[in-house]
Amino acid sequence: MDTHGAHAIDTIDDLRRHLQWAIELEHATIPPYLCALYSLDPARNPEAAQVVGTVLAEEMIHLALAANLLNAVGGSPKLDAPELLPAYPHPLPHGDRSVHVHLVPFGPEALELFLRIEQPASVDAPPQGDEYQTIGQFYAAIDAGLRALCDQLGEENVFSGDPARQIGEFHLRGGGGGVLPVVDLKSASAALAEIVEQGEGAARTNVWDGDRDVFHPDRDEVAHYYRFQELRLGRRYQTGDTPQSGPTGKEIAIDFDGVLPMRPNPRTADYPEGSPIRVAQEEFNQTYSLVLYLLEQAFNGDTSQMQDAVGAMFGLRKQAMALMKMPTGDGRTTAGPSFEYVPLEQRN
Repeated sequence: MDTHGAHAIDTIDDLRRHLQWAIELEHATIPPYLCALYSLDPARNPEAAQVVGTVLAEEMIHLALAANLLNAVGGSPKLDAPELLPAYPHPLPHGDRSVHVHLVPFGPEALELFLRIEQPASVDAPPQGDEYQTIGQFYAAIDAGLRALCDQLGEENVFSGDPARQIGEFHLRGGGGGVLPVVDLKSASAALAEIVEQGEGAARTNVWDGDRDVFHPDRDEVAHYYRFQELRLGRRYQTGDTPQSGPTGKEIAIDFDGVLPMRPNPRTADYPEGSPIRVAQEEFNQTYSLVLYLLEQAFNGDTSQMQDAVGAMFGLRKQAMALMKMPTGDGRTTAGPSFEYVPLEQRN
């Protein structure tokens, strides 16, 4: 398959650059999914909270898989950097720029964004290494480039990374699939397939992702795109359903009054220095920047930091939910986390 062009993957450096982009892409989903999850009252919207929570957990797995892929080919994953947290709204990293990532509470606007992010590629869609229309096309370009380089240079020369830098299993509540160590072409292809199939479904023609549903062990797991379709349409997929049929299973009830009305795309600059909301946002940003630091350390050889990073992420919930209960003063909305990067020299 031809990978030549302006954004070809013809060299190991090209491959490493695209795998760093994959890390940035996978991370880009995490702040908007966190905002939607934190805005939901799990007692009033248990099914919606469950869906968003499982997708979030699996995006963390995809982030680790992308880091494993980059480490396997001798790269160095970068997460603690300002380009990981551009100002919101911003285009999906290295995508076609028509998809703008924004921070909003759970609701129709959030679901439309999530469906666009996770949209399946058509069966005949070509690989796209940059300005991709779907995530599946981006990963298809990486897969094609990886195979071409293995043919050209030999598998052992492509997979030159230290196996000790591979992340193995780590505990995340509620996610399907798992983190696969990457050491050769076979394991790299399996990691790429895990990312794509959990997002858009197996073989681009199926609503299922190939795993068992964590919360419903009697059925297969629905891919991310179709889980968000379930929430948008208010009905579960069941055995026999297809992308064309849509979901025909039991109804899903969503109580939109059980969603905190977070102001879209919060920014610290919207509030005076020293004000309660700004102080709380700055504290959240300190914690989130710490998470990025810990993840970068974990992905660059200090794998013991992974559990600390996951623990710090769970700790974000309390800070974010406190913000989402602070009125902004407009009589309608509450504050929320702004996910602004804090440079190392400005951290506590």
